Amino acid sequence: MSAWTPDARIALYYAPPMASAWWNAGSEWLGRDAETGESMQPPLVPALGQPVASLTVAPRRYGWHGTLVPPFQIAEGHGPEDVLAAAKEWAKQITPFDVTLQAADLGRFVALKAAQREHDDIIREIAASALHALASLRARPSSEDTEKRLESHLNPRQRALLHEWGYPYVLDEFRFHMTLSDSIDSEPQRAVIGTLWQARTESLGPLPFHGAALFVQAHREAPFSLWKRLPFASAGERE
Repeated sequence: MSAWTPDARIALYYAPPMASAWWNAGSEWLGRDAETGESMQPPLVPALGQPVASLTVAPRRYGWHGTLVPPFQIAEGHGPEDVLAAAKEWAKQITPFDVTLQAADLGRFVALKAAQREHDDIIREIAASALHALASLRARPSSEDTEKRLESHLNPRQRALLHEWGYPYVLDEFRFHMTLSDSIDSEPQRAVIGTLWQARTESLGPLPFHGAALFVQAHREAPFSLWKRLPFASAGERE
């Protein structure tokens, strides 16, 4: 990456293959292609009562993804190429497979998650292996970031993980999901999004869990951009 700064963060995310209908559908919904930087027109959904773009501000900034290793700054003494090399080596060990998804409420957010328990368990193991593979390259979060996390409603295990790993939703507390909305108080609006995306997942078919990607955020106010794709094993996905 040419414009790396000390404030930049990097994350290891799942991302659908670039040429897939899954990548196009999610990017269009969020109004931004995180790989090309292209702005897109979200679909019109009159039943929501307001534009889709007004309900997807946060996920649009992160790009269409499912978190495997949350955003982090790189540890002192290392650089982006070190992260890339470690991530590539990790990806070679992962076997690609297909995942059936379903739309669901996660608190006040709407997201897609694995419909089958076995798929959820497999992805949790994949995320744990990624976390360990990049552990030595991740800088500890600042005390301010940690204190901010502690202000949210965390259970004792999540607090312990936050102190150990710098993030509360890892390992046994990890739940794979692809976020579709901001936090929405209106249950009817969440229902509209959930119904629409449940039908869309059925038409799109299984999600090709065939690779991951490194996303980069130049500074805390910037959107995340897809930097490098990481095909799994013999998935054959173009980087």
